[in-house]
Amino acid sequence: MRDVVIGVGSGALFGVGLGISGMTLPSKVAGFLDFFGAWEPSLAFVMAGAVIVHAIAYRVIVRSRSEPIWGEGFRLPARADIDVSLVAGAAIFGVGWGLGGYCPGPALVSLATLGAPALVFVLAMTAGMLVQNAQADRASRPPNGASDPPPRKLEGAST
Repeated sequence: MRDVVIGVGSGALFGVGLGISGMTLPSKVAGFLDFFGAWEPSLAFVMAGAVIVHAIAYRVIVRSRSEPIWGEGFRLPARADIDVSLVAGAAIFGVGWGLGGYCPGPALVSLATLGAPALVFVLAMTAGMLVQNAQADRASRPPNGASDPPPRKLEGAST
């Protein structure tokens, strides 16, 4: 139950932030991508603020904790390479973002308006996620029914 409350609270805080910043408006995204017209820089400030807050919080947490307060361990990416699927996925994501005027978070928040554009975007996004998930499952089934490795503790962090 605690995990559900934390998830709902975090999601609600994120959604309120998106709404206050105007990031649920496709016109903001279109304006941000209009470099040679009426460029709207506010999205850049929202992203920069998020990156700064995350960078500081991440460093503080990694230096002070070897595992999360609630959880078995940090789930950090194990890969750092750039491959064709990463570049293709990023390109498809960017084109969808530019054409639809939404990225996943603001699209989900915009569902509260019950507007057709947000609904169509979220349905298309969900379909894309299901197709990608099915393709990834087929392409990388672990041998002999092995499962994902357990969460790992961060080395060098104090407890």
